[in-house]
Amino acid sequence: MDTKAIYPTEQLKLWGKAKQLREQYYHNYARAKDNGGIRWSAAGWSFDAIPTSLGDDVYPLTGEPYSAGVSLDKKFTQRCLDAAESYGFARDMCSYMRIYWGSMHLDEYFYGGKWPTSDFIFQTQICCSHAKWYQHVAHVKKIPDFYVDVSVGAYKDLTPDRLDYVTSQLHDSIEFVEKATGRKCDDELLIRAIRNEMRSTSRWAQICELQKARPAPLDEKTMYSLYVLCILHKSSQWCADFMDELYDEVKDRVARGIAAVANERCRLMSDTQPPWPFLKIFRYLESYGAVSIGSLYTFGLEGTWEYKEDGSWGARTVPWEKGIEMNDRDTALRLYADWNLSKPLWQQFFDPSVKSRMMLDIARDWGVNGCMMHLNRGCEGLSVGIMENRQAMAKAGIPIMTYEGNMGDEREFDEVRTQARVDAFMEQLGLRRLAA
Repeated sequence: MDTKAIYPTEQLKLWGKAKQLREQYYHNYARAKDNGGIRWSAAGWSFDAIPTSLGDDVYPLTGEPYSAGVSLDKKFTQRCLDAAESYGFARDMCSYMRIYWGSMHLDEYFYGGKWPTSDFIFQTQICCSHAKWYQHVAHVKKIPDFYVDVSVGAYKDLTPDRLDYVTSQLHDSIEFVEKATGRKCDDELLIRAIRNEMRSTSRWAQICELQKARPAPLDEKTMYSLYVLCILHKSSQWCADFMDELYDEVKDRVARGIAAVANERCRLMSDTQPPWPFLKIFRYLESYGAVSIGSLYTFGLEGTWEYKEDGSWGARTVPWEKGIEMNDRDTALRLYADWNLSKPLWQQFFDPSVKSRMMLDIARDWGVNGCMMHLNRGCEGLSVGIMENRQAMAKAGIPIMTYEGNMGDEREFDEVRTQARVDAFMEQLGLRRLAA
């Protein structure tokens, strides 16, 4: 394990484009009203193809990536957290939610200017705080809001009645966005948006499958800046097209043996959101020749997966590749509901054993040597069942390191202590730091 293996490495060619698309997204949202466009707000798990059916000048602001981006600016983050707490919100609530609320109450948009109020809220209810997050926004800003309840149980237990329940809400949501905006849903645009979302999320899963290669073509720190585009606007044409481009480039990196970490000699996986202000922890791993190839969070927050006939876990096949077409609204919405209800990270809200199985599949099929689990106090939703997941991994003989922290509130992360835990974990794996 002490031999230093060297692989060729190079910067991702699409890195600049990914950064440009992200910046343009936030700019488009802020300037939407200048040209008569529409703004709407929700979490990244919203059914965003519904508003997208209203036209190409409809722009969302998804809360989680906004707050994650804010958290990289420690001073502004602290001002946001202070504003939310001074308003009366408890410190143990979702840190994304508190950062977002604080920015709104400060009337300051992180990307410049005053807070750009949306025209309506269109939210999905699965996490314990999602509906309340945007209910407060709607109350303060006096804008209409609509919530789709997807709490129908794990996908493995899905019945036609449960699918009907969600599908009927999507029909109702179209009536809502039409009333809120004065525009009509265009079925052609709706079907295009649903197809784009399926393309984006299936393709991201295919990109993650390429991480099975040795050396890994991407490291998880880089992947955070790529998968986020699906969280921003996965039903958009630009997102679906970018994911196709990205797949081609990563596939080429695998073919040429291009590594994310030139001295890869240990493969790790992580779990849940990282502490965003301290992503350098992933660079610290590289000093040991360790690469984090991803996690169920990185793979499945927006990537859509399925179990294949041979029992393997892989990217979900889009309907039209199975001969299923979407030629009318009802068929499209039913397929759309089914597609979303299979989201990997929705399953843990109902049954931690489902998440444990997927984590064990990643550990086996991606060839990892250990797992770093973030006991994230900033997100109750994705921390549900995490100790059961740890127990399942340990029972399977996979070395595990846990550390405490918070994805968005740096006051709950001890950098020195965490680094010491990494050192101890690397020693457990038989690794010593490599010479610079």
